[in-house]
Amino acid sequence: MRQTIRRGRVSRSEDPRSEAYDDTGMTNRPSGTEGYGETADALVKHYEGVTFAEVHRETLHLLPTMPGRVLDIGAGTGRDAAALAALGHSVVAVEPTPELRAHGQRLHRDAAITWIDDALPDLDKVQARGERYDLVLLTAVWMHLDSGQRERAMATVAGLLQPGALATLLLRHGPVPAGRRMFEVSAVETRTLAAHHGLGTIHDSERPALLAGSAVWWSVLALRAPA
Repeated sequence: MRQTIRRGRVSRSEDPRSEAYDDTGMTNRPSGTEGYGETADALVKHYEGVTFAEVHRETLHLLPTMPGRVLDIGAGTGRDAAALAALGHSVVAVEPTPELRAHGQRLHRDAAITWIDDALPDLDKVQARGERYDLVLLTAVWMHLDSGQRERAMATVAGLLQPGALATLLLRHGPVPAGRRMFEVSAVETRTLAAHHGLGTIHDSERPALLAGSAVWWSVLALRAPA
């Protein structure tokens, strides 16, 4: 393991939509979400079986201490969104997989979370809100985007950050589960891309997986927007 850098109570759903279908009658889901809807019932047990503090232990000390606006991109079942809402933050949870989103709205119905059906790289619905955020979470999301999507997504994320705001990323490495769309994305590439969009890296570390075998490990990054 290496450490290279250390320097309201009602669940809401905004603009819900039914699944889109193409002209063959098949569901048309955002790229990168393959395999999640079919396994959502099993995944919810895994996702909710670990805590927000366990998943984000390397970057907890960097998170805003005062209540602010939080954007959780790829919120899954809402574990992290609910934890941050409980700390007083105003949380927008973005989850494009309807099965996971439904679990999140059920499990965390009393949390002050605004749920949005949207996806990277463009986050059109989020951007239409005209808000900027003090914290953006990208947990197990980035490796689902291809290189062109990552370029567009980093520009999107940078544009959603308040001056001095924080973005955290967890990048998965290792064997790709059956039915999933993933790419091997290095921390070095991600840091370089972030710098191109004006974001500085203030944390970069690696750790073993919490929920998978020894062949899987994670890069943990924290990016800071210029003040």
